[in-house]
Amino acid sequence: MTKTFFKILILLFFVSCSKDDNTSDTTPTQTMYFPPASGTTWETTSISDLKWNQNAVQPLLDYLELKHSKSFIVLVNGRIVLENYFNGHSATTNWYWASAGKTLTSTVTGIAQQEGLININNKVSDYIGQGWTSETIAQENLITCKNLLNMTSGLDESTDAVDPASLNYKANAGTRWAYHNVYVKLQDVVAQASKQTWQNYFNAKLRDKIGMNGTWVQIDNNSVYASTSRSMARFGLLMLNKGKWDNTTILNEAFFNEATTTSQNINLGYGYLWWLNGKASYHLPQSQLQFNGSLIPTGPNDMFMALGKNDQKIYVIPSKKMVVIRMGDVANPENPTFALSGFDEELWTKISALYQ
Repeated sequence: MTKTFFKILILLFFVSCSKDDNTSDTTPTQTMYFPPASGTTWETTSISDLKWNQNAVQPLLDYLELKHSKSFIVLVNGRIVLENYFNGHSATTNWYWASAGKTLTSTVTGIAQQEGLININNKVSDYIGQGWTSETIAQENLITCKNLLNMTSGLDESTDAVDPASLNYKANAGTRWAYHNVYVKLQDVVAQASKQTWQNYFNAKLRDKIGMNGTWVQIDNNSVYASTSRSMARFGLLMLNKGKWDNTTILNEAFFNEATTTSQNINLGYGYLWWLNGKASYHLPQSQLQFNGSLIPTGPNDMFMALGKNDQKIYVIPSKKMVVIRMGDVANPENPTFALSGFDEELWTKISALYQ
C-alpha cells in the first residue's frame, strides 16, 4: 500500500510539472528562426500556438488602423505572429525609418570598429579632419565618436544643419545630453575610414548579409533610410540575437551590449542611438528636463527601441524573444514628436493584452 501511495505522489508531481510548463511562460521553447536572405519565405507561428489571447488581436489592429499605421509586424523567436498592412501599404512598399534609422548608423559604426577601421573613443577629427565644427580646436578635440553615439557632443542642437557654421559650442563634450542630428557625421567617419561610400559599406556589411532591402536618401540635412517593413523586422531580429544572424556574427556582442545599455550618466534611457526602457529616469528630444520613471511604463522593462519621427518603431524585447515593428504616419497629428509619444504607451497596453 505504501508503494502504491508513493507511485500516486510521483504521478501527481509529474502531472503538475507538465501543467506548469504549459502555462507559466507565454514564450514557447523553440529554436530561433532566421528567414532566408532572399525570397519571401518566412516561417510563422500562431496566436494559439503561443497560447496568447485571440480576443486581444482585433482591438489592437483596429487601434493601429485608427492611428494611421501602414504596417505592423510581431515576431517571436524570429517567426511571424502578426503581419498586417493598412491604408494601401503592402509587404513590398518601402517606407522611411526616420530617426529609427539612427540605430543602423550605430550598428555599422560598431562593425567598423570591430574591423579595426575606427575606435569610437577617438576624436571625430581623427577621421574627418579638423574644422568640421565652428568650435575652437581645443573644444572640437573633446568630441569623440562615442559622444556622437550617445548624444553628448556638447554642440548646440537648435538646428538640424551639420555644416561647420551650424555646429556651435554649447558645452564641453560629455557634459550635456541633447538630441542632435550631428550623429550623421558618424557616416562620414565610417566612409573615410573604410575608403568607401557610406551606402556601399552599409550594404556590404549589414544590409545584404541579413537580406534587407532599402536605400539611404538625403533629405535636407538628414540621412534617411527607407525599406520594406520586413527589412525593418530583419534588423530587429538581428538585434534580438545580439548582433548574430543565425551562426554568423554581424556585430560583436561587446559593442551590442554597450549600445543597448545606458551610455552616459545624464539620460539613463539612452544607449548608442538606441532608447532604453525600464530605467529610473530619462530625457527627451528638444528638452533638458529629466523625467522620472520608465519611458514606456506599459512596456517590458528590458525593451530597447528604435524610435523615429511620425511613430516609426522597432521594439526589441529579449525576455519575450520578441520584435515588434510599426511603420506609418504620425499617430497623433495634434502632438507630433521626434521619438517617444503617447502612442507608445497606449500601443503597449494593447500589445501586452495579447500575452497577459
